Parts: sequence; C-alpha cells; structure tokens
Amino acid sequence: MTVTAPPPAQTLTIPGPAGTLEALLDAPAETGSPAAVAIVCHPHPQFGGTMTNKVVYSLAKAFNEAGAPAIRFNYRGVGASTGTYDEGNGETDDALAVLDWAAQRYPGAQLWLGGFSFGGAVAIRAAAQRNVTRLVSVAPAIRRVSVDTSSLPQCPWLIVQGDRDELVDANDIQSWAAALPEAPRVALLEGVEHFFHGRLNELRQTVVRWLSEPAQLGR
Repeated sequence: MTVTAPPPAQTLTIPGPAGTLEALLDAPAETGSPAAVAIVCHPHPQFGGTMTNKVVYSLAKAFNEAGAPAIRFNYRGVGASTGTYDEGNGETDDALAVLDWAAQRYPGAQLWLGGFSFGGAVAIRAAAQRNVTRLVSVAPAIRRVSVDTSSLPQCPWLIVQGDRDELVDANDIQSWAAALPEAPRVALLEGVEHFFHGRLNELRQTVVRWLSEPAQLGR
C-alpha cells in the first residue's frame, strides 16, 4: 500500500489590516476541493509566540488529518508580518483578515478556527465575528486577552486544557466554560502542562476525534 505524504508547507503573504501577514499553508495528503479550511492562531507574540510553535503545528496537522487545509499565520509585528503588537485587538483583526482571505480562496468551504494560549483567546473573539463552523481553543488565555461573554461563537467548540497548566489555570477555564450559555466541550488532559511537552500526539488525537464527530452545539 502506498502512503501519500503531505506536501511541504506553502509560504503565503496575506493582506492584513496593518499591512501584510506572513503565513504557511499546510495541505492534507488528499487533494481536491476541501469541505473545510482551518486557520490557526499562535501564542503571545511578546513571549516568543509564532506560527511555528509546536502546539500550533500540531493543531494544523490535526485539521489536515480531518481533511482540511490549515493556514498558520504570524500576527502583525511577528516574523515578516508588518505592524506592531496591539494587545490582542489588532491580532483579532489579523485573524479576521485571514478568515476572510481563506473564505475567498476556498469558496463554499466551511471555516474552522483554532488557537493556542493567547491565540486561543484571539480565536474565540474572531469566531464570534465570522461564520465559523468549528472552533478549537487550546489552553485559551482568557485572562490575558479579554473575551466578551455577551458575544460568543455560535458553533461547536472544543477547549483542550491540561490539568497541570502553569500559565492557564485549569479550574478557572472549566468554571468559565461551564457558566457560558452554550457550554463548549472541555477535554481535560491529565498531567499535561501548558506547552504539552511529550503530549502533542495526545492533543492532536483529541482534536481529530472531536472533528470526526457530528457537529453539535454544547457538550
């Protein structure tokens, strides 16, 4: 049996609200018109977060495994992206610009969105402003980037959280999620720290399993 290897990531330049955004397109091994395209938001740019972060890459690969091309991008002021850091507000606008670009490049495809840490909170904010049909937030830093609970995503939503996360409190995330009008699914991974050291495969498998389920709101 011949296994088709996925193509290497394609470098992209996407128009953004503060100039241009550097991005990478990870395509699944299967070719053809995809049913969905995913965008992945990276961690805090002031603490070394970029689109090449291992958790971001693992999220992109999970989306690929589910059949969707995945676009990782650098926020304004990161790598070759123009502009400067903007407290999560401009970064949310960047994510919206990439979503809009993806919708034009893949007409008719569903929009999936993922993010890790700072990017997890950015993804929540962006998903509330576009017709996103699947949202994956990994250890979302909702206390660093404010999330308006009166304007939340209206789509199936998975939060993946490690119970030993030293930066995003697992108990706080579970309580926050449970209090939302449409509580997202929360996958709590035992013994997992913030950066998922040694547990990236488990993260990927958790996301792939959820993406394989019929889309439904709530738990």
